[in-house]
Amino acid sequence: MKIIKSIFRLYWWVLNINMFKKLGKRSYFKKGLIISKPYIECGAHVRVGANARIEAVLKYNNRRFNPLIVIGNDVSIQQNLHLTCANKISVGDNTAIAANVTITDIHHPYEDLTIPIEKQDILVKEVYIGEDCKIYNNVVILPGSKIGKHVTIGANAVVTKDIPDYSVAVGIPARVIKRYNHQKNEWERVS
Repeated sequence: MKIIKSIFRLYWWVLNINMFKKLGKRSYFKKGLIISKPYIECGAHVRVGANARIEAVLKYNNRRFNPLIVIGNDVSIQQNLHLTCANKISVGDNTAIAANVTITDIHHPYEDLTIPIEKQDILVKEVYIGEDCKIYNNVVILPGSKIGKHVTIGANAVVTKDIPDYSVAVGIPARVIKRYNHQKNEWERVS
């Protein structure tokens, strides 16, 4: 059975390599996928679970965009990822993303009361997720967020701003509750 799975994944990879901007070896996306392939640079050994939606937005209203989605090496993403990108979204090497996570670099403004929200021009800001991170279930990562290296984002958090390296963030909006102190070589609570 393991050999059959390996052969199937290799077959999938060979069939799909030309449809990505870059597709690293032994990367695999499970069934139920909606994907904008030519706008994705995908590293090696990437696993994406079932029913992922990875969408590059090329045009909204009359404005054109040049999106880029970069997924590093050894990234694991569980089922039901919803990722929309009009600018740039980067996920660092060795990062694990749990189920039902939303990542977007798009904001739908609501300020003009004379235009329905969905018809107003979108605003975009790059999103960056560093190396060696763990993003738990149901997290939402919003435009302009930068998550540093070796960061844990707790379940159900909403990330709206930068989260520094070597920290743990939770809540709505996400706030840092622990940081690693390199001088003391220990994790410390943040008040």
